[in-house]
Amino acid sequence: MRIVIAGGHGQIALRLERLLAARGDEVAGIIRKAEQADDLREAGAEPVVLDLESASVEEVAERLRGADAAVFAAGAGPGSGAARKDTVDKAAAILFADAAVRAGVRRFLIVSSMGADPGHEGDEVFDVYLRAKGEADAYVRSLEALDWTILRPGALTDDAGKGLVRLEAHTGRGSVPRDDVAAVLAELVDMPATSGLTLELISGSAPVSVAVKSVAGN
Repeated sequence: MRIVIAGGHGQIALRLERLLAARGDEVAGIIRKAEQADDLREAGAEPVVLDLESASVEEVAERLRGADAAVFAAGAGPGSGAARKDTVDKAAAILFADAAVRAGVRRFLIVSSMGADPGHEGDEVFDVYLRAKGEADAYVRSLEALDWTILRPGALTDDAGKGLVRLEAHTGRGSVPRDDVAAVLAELVDMPATSGLTLELISGSAPVSVAVKSVAGN
C-alpha cells in the first residue's frame, strides 16, 4: 500500500511510519519544515514538505493522488495557543479530508482525542482543542466519499508499548503509550471493515490485532 500521513514528524506519525515501512508499505509524511526530512527518511518514509495551514486543497490532493490510504495525525501540539487549534486540529484536518476526496483516496484515518465534541463548552485552550477535534471529526463523518475511521486515544504516554489495548466505541478514561496508538493505526489502515467507526483507545488486555479484528466484526 501507499499511505500518506499528515503531521509526518509527529510522535505518533514517526512511530507509524517505522511500522508501515518495516512491513513493506510505501509511506510519505507531510511535514512543515525541510529540516525534519532526515527524521522521516530514517523512519523509512518519504518526506513531503507542505504547510497544511496555508496549502490549497488542490496542492494537498496532488500529494495524495495514487495513495491507498490517508492518515491525519497532525496536531498543533501542547504548547500552542487556541488559534492554532482551529487552524491545525480543525481546519487542516478538514482540508486533508477534502483533498483525499478530490484525489480519490477512500481509506481515511484521523487521530482525534478522547472527549472530542463539537459542542464542548469552555474557553480554555484545552476546551478549544476538544471542540476543534470534535468539529473535524463531525466533518469527516459527513463525507460519503471516504471510508473513514476515527481513533480517539486516551492520555498519551511515552512508555514502551505492550501491544495490549482496549479498543471500543466507549472505553472510559485511561492512558495509552504512543507505541500502541501507532500499532493500532497500522492495523486499522489494513482493515476497511472498521470504516464508519469512531473508536476510543486505552491500554488493556487484548493484543492489537485481536482488538482491531474484534471491532471490525471478525
